[in-house]
Amino acid sequence: MKVYTVSKARQNLAGVLEEARRNGTVRIKRRDGQEFVIAPAKAKRSPLDVPGVRLDLSAAEIVRAVREGREREPAGASIRVPGRPQVAPRAPRPKVRRQP
Repeated sequence: MKVYTVSKARQNLAGVLEEARRNGTVRIKRRDGQEFVIAPAKAKRSPLDVPGVRLDLSAAEIVRAVREGREREPAGASIRVPGRPQVAPRAPRPKVRRQP
């Protein structure tokens, strides 16, 4: 890890930041002996920011798969989570038929 004096870091701030980006950290030392560490900040990303998957499915195929999944689930099924109160199951939704 490279150590710079305050005056050298001030004269070459862009270079100090680039070195911190490449090597992880850079130290800056004052005359009184105090040292400071410069490190790149981690990029903030959403946990939902994931790459997509190309499935080549039509909208109708996706809707059919969702409906099949809903039909397989029994009408009062619920998931028990330890440490959480049990929630009463919802009443099944009426099936809606759409005109083709």
